[in-house]
Amino acid sequence: MLVVRQHEGGKIVSEQNIVSLQSSIQKYHECCSDEQIIQVFLNTYVRTHYTRRNYSNAIEHFRQCINYKPLNNVYWQDIEFYKLALEEGVCSKSRKPLSPATVASLIAPIRSLYNWGNEPNIGFFSHNPAISVQLAPVPINSKHHYLTKREVTKLLAQLKKQGLRDYLIGLSLVLLGLRVSELVNIEWRHFHTDPLETSIWLNVVKGKGNKSREVKVPQSLWLLFQKLKHEEKVDPQSKLFPITVRQVERLIQKVREQKGIEKKVTPHWLRHTNATLALLNGASLQQVQETLGHTQITTTQRYLHTVEQLKKAAPDFVEDYLKDIL
Repeated sequence: MLVVRQHEGGKIVSEQNIVSLQSSIQKYHECCSDEQIIQVFLNTYVRTHYTRRNYSNAIEHFRQCINYKPLNNVYWQDIEFYKLALEEGVCSKSRKPLSPATVASLIAPIRSLYNWGNEPNIGFFSHNPAISVQLAPVPINSKHHYLTKREVTKLLAQLKKQGLRDYLIGLSLVLLGLRVSELVNIEWRHFHTDPLETSIWLNVVKGKGNKSREVKVPQSLWLLFQKLKHEEKVDPQSKLFPITVRQVERLIQKVREQKGIEKKVTPHWLRHTNATLALLNGASLQQVQETLGHTQITTTQRYLHTVEQLKKAAPDFVEDYLKDIL
């Protein structure tokens, strides 16, 4: 007996048609190569160019290590063995054991690929082999990744010597707490005033997860931006810093070496410095969260541990109490 179903629009759809449609979709999925599936994933799931590049490299590295086994034939054991090979250095490019954080960053794109491809509405994969893979806890090593006022002064002084643009790159990272990928995506048209025209704000349009947020621009920084705009006679539609993420990283590394700063400073250290200095000088946790663009307040709370350590600690209270006998 032929079963029919009526949709809200009044169309009569037979069971045969539904089965035929499902069969067509299945055939389409089967004829897609792994390369095509990965390309669709990167184009639809991953938003920013920087993340897309990292995801592409991580997935390609995984495929090399499993000898390009078809993605639909991969099981949790394959990903588990890959994870162990990374931890032991067998499958790492440097042939050295990788840290839990690095292993997690290489497994994350694979997990995202299978989570996406296994969704019922997408259906590229019949199962999700990544769902059972367990990762080692990632220690929070960034709590000491900040610069002192003296170190910030040395860094910015050298950048200033090199020119206004270099100085503004460093100053923007320190004052605005931006991710380096957000910095290189700023366009002049992303700046605007508040309704009362008393302050300038930056609309960060390509933040993490493709989320946008508003960051207040200090007056001193805005005046320097205007000076740069006047000196270089830039197009209002152009980027503030026509530079790549890697170039910014090299710039900060070079200046660190020139000034003899022993800490292995990266642009992200300047973001940590922004959060630490803001909390030390009276900013609320919510204000720092909004500036940095953290989705969860718990991410921002990590900085509180550093701030509390920098303030008066338990030994200081004991010293105060015993001062008269010391």
